[in-house]
Amino acid sequence: MRSFVFGVIVAALIPFSTQAQEAGDAAAGEKAFAPCKACHNFQKNGVGPDLKGVVGRKAGTYEGYNYSAALKNSGITWDEANLHEWLKNPKAKVPGNKMIFQGYSDDKKINDVIAYLKTQS
Repeated sequence: MRSFVFGVIVAALIPFSTQAQEAGDAAAGEKAFAPCKACHNFQKNGVGPDLKGVVGRKAGTYEGYNYSAALKNSGITWDEANLHEWLKNPKAKVPGNKMIFQGYSDDKKINDVIAYLKTQS
């Protein structure tokens, strides 16, 4: 009976350990964000919009930036799942957007960038 209970507890904890592994590393994300700095920062709009507080923000709404109609009308809120899809392939996530970045192919790097963005709120 004890081994059964122990097995159930371990099985219940496996998803949490998987989530912890999937959680990004903000320090690694800051390094992975380096190419993004050509267009984005956390103080003001540039070629791309200011990303300060982007996690949780509705897409296409940061004041003073001229977004594509596709992004303004996407209805997306930048939660982790949407950011992951966007950072993987922006053109597939929102066809018609004007971002030229092709996306990251590495899921870990994407998770790291998201973890870094979450520190910039």
